[in-house]
Amino acid sequence: MASFTGDGSRRLHRLVKGRTLVIGAPYLWLLVFFLLPFLIVVRISFAQMDGARISDLFAYADQALVMKLDLLSYATIFQDEIYGSTYGHSLLYAGVTTLICLVIGYPFAYFMARAPAALQPLLLMGVMLPFWTSFLLRVYAWKGLLDAETGWVGRFLAHVHAEQLLLPLGLISAPGQFLYSPFSLVLGMVYTYLPFMVLPLYGTLSKLDLRLLEAAQDLGATPWQAFWRITVPLSRSAIVAGAMLVFIPCVGEYVIPELLGGPETLMIGRVLWDEFFSNNDWPMASSIAVVMVLLIIVPLAIFNNSQAKAARS
Repeated sequence: MASFTGDGSRRLHRLVKGRTLVIGAPYLWLLVFFLLPFLIVVRISFAQMDGARISDLFAYADQALVMKLDLLSYATIFQDEIYGSTYGHSLLYAGVTTLICLVIGYPFAYFMARAPAALQPLLLMGVMLPFWTSFLLRVYAWKGLLDAETGWVGRFLAHVHAEQLLLPLGLISAPGQFLYSPFSLVLGMVYTYLPFMVLPLYGTLSKLDLRLLEAAQDLGATPWQAFWRITVPLSRSAIVAGAMLVFIPCVGEYVIPELLGGPETLMIGRVLWDEFFSNNDWPMASSIAVVMVLLIIVPLAIFNNSQAKAARS
């Protein structure tokens, strides 16, 4: 009996130890590769540029340890209108891109999930196929495609007089000028990040129990009612996951606004680049990065907290 109890205790100890290791590994990864670098950025944001080096936050003088926090960079962000407008543009373009990706991606993911089993791997490969080509090359290709004189996409848009719709909405600055505009910027981001919306939606919709839809139809629900009351609520977690996968990288996007955007599409990624490498103002750039992370993390944490409370209730 004592031997049995001892063996059980050892197995329980190994089980708890293995579970702690499995759970602790992701937290260790986040600590080393996210939290520590972020703390370094926060530390730089409260410093000053002392020539080519960053000033120290702590100074020891007269047997006293003094902490020097410079808030000039944060004050500049909240006082200078260009930073506020840049954050606004970044959030706006990221939100529009996320919405368009959802509108396009949900029907496609639904079609993939309902397609014959033999056809689904081919459709999935079609979604993943753009990742076989360099991200930079794919974005740069749109510069040629959207040219109104040489690109077939630009010529098609000019042929159907798309500027009659895009120009009143402010998406292009002049007739036939589809490049270097909010239109080309959003188009490039939708093209780039659409697979990040489709994949989580497909993963959830493909596992949906179709008997629930059959039961809804037996109870008199139309296909549209069954879709809104069963399919959409059950795929809500995938919608949120896809939206986060699209929205978060879009906020800090640099390459697409640089190649396809114009002067009126200034986003926070370009401002970060200018502050780091053109102005060599690391504290200012770090402050911009910290505010950008807070703009994303804080609402996301509040949303996750509310979702967890709703699930518990």
